Amino acid sequence: MDLIKHVESGFRKSDIPDFIAGDTVSVHYKIKEGNKERIQQFQGVVLQRRNNGIAETFTVRKISGGIGVERIFPINSPNIDKIEVLRKGKVRRARLFYLRSKVGKAARIKERRI
Repeated sequence: MDLIKHVESGFRKSDIPDFIAGDTVSVHYKIKEGNKERIQQFQGVVLQRRNNGIAETFTVRKISGGIGVERIFPINSPNIDKIEVLRKGKVRRARLFYLRSKVGKAARIKERRI
């Protein structure tokens, strides 16, 4: 086995659900304020997943106060408490950057039947 992959396997998380671009997820992540720590949710549509292995990241977009907010999360970050998949989206591409220019009903994604 490759030495780098062997070392990375110790840092990978095992409780990551299967999700792809177009899915609506809720990411529970830890925020440290001073000496206190709390968990905050970031709920939105996954725009992309990129890279592989320990460096894998995913981008989530939500609308907050009429303004689009995007956040990039490393999948294996120790600050992510859990990831919940709320809806499965039916999309035909892996990168959904066209959603940035859509607002309201035009930005909806059909739900995939399981």
